Amino acid sequence: MDERTAEAEIPARYHYAVVPHIMVDDAAAAIDFYRRAFGAREDFRLEAPGGGVMHAEITIGRSALMLGDASVKEAEDASFTAPAFLGGGTSVTLHVFVPDVDALAARAEAEGAEILQPPTDMFHGDRTVILRDPSGHLWVFLTHLEDVSEDELRRRLASAAL
Repeated sequence: MDERTAEAEIPARYHYAVVPHIMVDDAAAAIDFYRRAFGAREDFRLEAPGGGVMHAEITIGRSALMLGDASVKEAEDASFTAPAFLGGGTSVTLHVFVPDVDALAARAEAEGAEILQPPTDMFHGDRTVILRDPSGHLWVFLTHLEDVSEDELRRRLASAAL
């Protein structure tokens, strides 16, 4: 791990955030993938009466995530859908700060994630990987390297090759 990572903490504004709730076609398999690929911890699972996962909660790093099966009747009644139902697209990208984005990216790819952008030091002061999980959800994992002032951020952005 980069020595800069040990010195720079996750920015305080990201310590408390909206908790995403995603829908997948096979929540049990997704939870298992998140455990293997992202080091997730399963905190809670409520099985649906007719089978499947009605609601589950996991923790990745310090971030909580709720998920469930899109095919469970209760989810269908609320019009929740999985990315596959949308033709493989999604309107949400999940951002999570982790201590070692390179290790997470390698583990996630080995478990079947598609790397869309390999780990890269970005102008905003974070080392970032972008990936798609087997359920079709997009993830941005970041390791915070340095605090960047707003003026410096704007200067770097102006000279960045995006």
